[in-house]
Amino acid sequence: MSKPRLISFKICPFAQRSVLLLKEKNVDFDLEFINPEEPPLWFTELSPTGKVPVLDVNGTAVFESAVIAEYLDETNPPSIHPSDPLQKATNRAWVEYTSDIYVSIFKSIMAKEEAGLKTVQAELEDQLGGLDDVANNTPFFNGENFSMVDIAAAPIAVRLDILKNVTGYDALVDCPNLRTWFANLLARETVQASYVPDLKDILTGRMKSNESAILKI
Repeated sequence: MSKPRLISFKICPFAQRSVLLLKEKNVDFDLEFINPEEPPLWFTELSPTGKVPVLDVNGTAVFESAVIAEYLDETNPPSIHPSDPLQKATNRAWVEYTSDIYVSIFKSIMAKEEAGLKTVQAELEDQLGGLDDVANNTPFFNGENFSMVDIAAAPIAVRLDILKNVTGYDALVDCPNLRTWFANLLARETVQASYVPDLKDILTGRMKSNESAILKI
């Protein structure tokens, strides 16, 4: 059996979650980046949706980041899910909750007008506040055990940290639990190794080329 191949593009937060889980599981894998706006023919033939990330397992496409995560967790024991069914279900629900946060972060980066930016930031801060209310089991979401919720949240922590460093905008000003939890995530070696070294430069370049409002306030 050949190594699994993860296909994505450099700034995709959902692919970062897959990379992080692969590294947590010590799985040997290949990582290939494509241009999602001009995908190669082989990718369109492999991916049923044409979206990334896709995990190529011996020619079979496993797609959708949550499904990729569950596959990797099942095939590379031990599971990082809690053993209690109710806690596991709750964890999965909070993993799903993080998806809307990624959308709000992207909207914050790309908003061209200050009024629109303020609206999106208010939405983002409300979402983060909801997560902060339950993020009180430091060092990680479930306490000492690194879990799938930590996998899902790590790219949020990375992007908010970049936004704060580049623009001065601190989305966590009213989220003390998230501030502690996200600091622990940012300090974890596998998290640091889960994104490309030039992510900050790429995101900054995108904001500059877009003339994003967040750079002007």
